[in-house]
Amino acid sequence: MLMKGKRGLVVGVANNKSIAYGIAKACHEQGAELAFTYLNDSLKKRVEPIAADFGSDMVYPLDVSKPEEFEALANALKEKWGTFDFIVHAVAFAPKEALSNPFVETSKEAFEIAMNISVYSLIELSRIMLPMLNEGASILTLSYLGAEKQIPNYNVMGVAKAALESSVRYLAADLGPRKGIRVNAISAGPIKTLAASGIGDFRFILKWNETNAPLRHNVTIEEVGNSAMYLLSPLSSGVTGEIHYVDAGYNIMGMAAVDEEDGKAVLNWDKQK
Repeated sequence: MLMKGKRGLVVGVANNKSIAYGIAKACHEQGAELAFTYLNDSLKKRVEPIAADFGSDMVYPLDVSKPEEFEALANALKEKWGTFDFIVHAVAFAPKEALSNPFVETSKEAFEIAMNISVYSLIELSRIMLPMLNEGASILTLSYLGAEKQIPNYNVMGVAKAALESSVRYLAADLGPRKGIRVNAISAGPIKTLAASGIGDFRFILKWNETNAPLRHNVTIEEVGNSAMYLLSPLSSGVTGEIHYVDAGYNIMGMAAVDEEDGKAVLNWDKQK
């Protein structure tokens, strides 16, 4: 098994529909030992059974807006493991109004929240866990196409994801010389997760991607999980600073699918068969 003997921290599982769950599942199936975090007591009740399903009793609180919880987590992992091999960072948040209102109306407070939770948390997590990461360790975070293209109702989160992707490159350059630590991101296609429920017209986005992606389907958490497992495993030992797209190819497209008869963009690919 590719991940046998590897230990990893998964930050950001909310339920069994989360992308982080798909990543944890793929790593577990390849033999990895996992630790998990939860945001609050409500999510703790969801995360503990998930951890148990993966043979883990290592479930710790982590609100990334609280520095003291980073320190407590680091101390707990040091006591339990000493060192480990990978980190999955799957944390992002912006106030609802910052997604639904016009981007120009983004408040300073909402901007700071989005950047702190979605971006700085990766930097802080990497810095605090660095002493415990083994030679050749891997750090992985999650992004979305809104980091480089304007996506309706994504707004400040698109700016945050752009900063996150840039942070991946700077962290990769910084940590590569230190024990060969690799840092990458997966830019996943739209998936119906708890976090995605806060994005307006998300059902339309799902259908649009399904219609226009070269593979003509929306990706699953299992597909993202398999790609993530590759980036976390020794198979990707020569890969760092990359934004790896797992979106059925949607990011390469420059036009919408067009009906051959009337030349109009369509949302039902069956019309073109």
